[in-house]
Amino acid sequence: MAMSAQLASETSQDDRDRPICVLAGWGRLPFAVAEELRRQGRRVAGIGILDHADPRLADICDHFGWIGIGGIGRAIRYCKQWGVKQATMTGKLHKVLLYQPGWWLRHRPDWKAMQSFYPHLLTSTRDRKDDTLLNIVAEAFASEGITCEPATDFAPELLVKAGHVVGKRLSVKQQRDVEFGWNIAKVMGGLDIGQSVCIKNQTVLSVEAIEGTDLCIRRAGDLCKAGGFTVVKVAKPQQDMRFDVPTVGPKTLESVAAVGGRVLAIEADRTILLDRGEFCRVAERLKLSVVAYSESAIAKAAA
Repeated sequence: MAMSAQLASETSQDDRDRPICVLAGWGRLPFAVAEELRRQGRRVAGIGILDHADPRLADICDHFGWIGIGGIGRAIRYCKQWGVKQATMTGKLHKVLLYQPGWWLRHRPDWKAMQSFYPHLLTSTRDRKDDTLLNIVAEAFASEGITCEPATDFAPELLVKAGHVVGKRLSVKQQRDVEFGWNIAKVMGGLDIGQSVCIKNQTVLSVEAIEGTDLCIRRAGDLCKAGGFTVVKVAKPQQDMRFDVPTVGPKTLESVAAVGGRVLAIEADRTILLDRGEFCRVAERLKLSVVAYSESAIAKAAA
């Protein structure tokens, strides 16, 4: 038993000495996760996706390399070279890029990507939802001994807690819009279409799809020049916390305020809130209200 315990301890220490791979897309989240890992004394191996990741991420990583969207094999080779056994997907991937002419010239799939995706894409009945495609990526990493884990396992403090986050308390009308929008957003999320909706007077102004949250909000502003609408952003009903976790930050607030939105409602314990101090200062300056609800709280309010 003593020898077994010693071996387990040595294995655990060996794992802690290995760098964690932060597979970085667009936005602030890769920085937040990398910074938290460094604060914990962990080494960080960054892999940036071309046309997405901020090059400055390399400054806080022990190792760093670039890949195209289709560079799964290259990412795995980086991980093996650096001794990585754990990886986490962070930041947004602009899937719309895959529908632009000539995208493959810059992001062309390598052999590992073709091996992983070809059997799936060959079958016309298989869907190409975000979760489906990202699961294929995670399985490709797992086949090489690299486990993809939720970013929030490494930085759990990023998840917002239930309650009134900042700004004025909601009016009865705003509260009704949140409850109405929540149910719509959950249905959309369950279909893997998007996770955000914009609501005014219990009417859907816009629903997020491939374009992302910011453009969904902008479209609501174009359609509702009077402003005063509510943005609801939730997790999918069966949210895989390894990827595509709802994320908000100061830039989200700026997008809402720029087109006249007044309320941002998010899901507690399943939404990442970036730069909380700055987030609250920006919300107060822009006179926005932000609330975080749990699924049970919404259900109770609707009963």
